[in-house]
Parts: sequence; C-alpha cells; structure tokens
Amino acid sequence: MQHPLSCRVYYEDTDAGGIVYHANYLKFAERGRTEWLRGQGWDHRQLLAELGCLIVVKSLAIEFHAPARLDDLLTVTTEITGGTAATLDMKQIIRHEDGERATILVKLVAITPDGKVVRFPHLGNRDEG
Repeated sequence: MQHPLSCRVYYEDTDAGGIVYHANYLKFAERGRTEWLRGQGWDHRQLLAELGCLIVVKSLAIEFHAPARLDDLLTVTTEITGGTAATLDMKQIIRHEDGERATILVKLVAITPDGKVVRFPHLGNRDEG
C-alpha cells in the first residue's frame, strides 16, 4: 500500500539557483516515512513510550532523476517493499506533476534507546479493530 504526502519546495530548500539541494530530498523522505507511520496509528514518541523502541535508518540509496525547483509541489510516495524480523525496507519516490525527481531505497531498523537492535514491531493500524 502506498502512502502519499505533498510537500512544497520553499526557498530554504534550495541552492542559489533555486534548485533543491540534494540533502533536502532526505528531509522530504523523512516526512513521508513519519506520515506513513502516523497512517499506521503510531508516532515516534508512542513507539518509544509503549514499545521501548526507536525506528532509525540503517541504510539508504538515492537516485536523482531531475531537479526539483523553488515552489514546486512534490508528492512523496512511501511503500513497504520487504524486510526481515529486524528490518523494514521501503521505496520512496519523490515526484512533481511532470515526472519523478528522486527514488530512495531505505532500510529501517528498530533499536532500544541504548542502541541495541530489536525485532521490528508490528505496526498494524491501531485505528482498526
């Protein structure tokens, strides 16, 4: 299941030429993952308080397709593509109305506050059932 999030490109996201600075795509992707999590009925504070874990990025790969620019309205689409007992794999595509801007492959891991890897929590929608 895909989760879409709209993000506007602001001046602070761009370089002197009005093009999104490469590191800011990671911020857009983080917002997409956070809102995906909210769509499951969770937020990061609840995960820590109720399950004793944090979800962090273990690895990622990003491919840029075309530049995003000042004032563009982007859509960050987040979807689960796989995982193991300890990880969750996601694909995130950042698009503008005229095409893809970046594709990001992310591997997430769950850890305790002291950094110990733990089984990835079941994140079924808390609002159902």
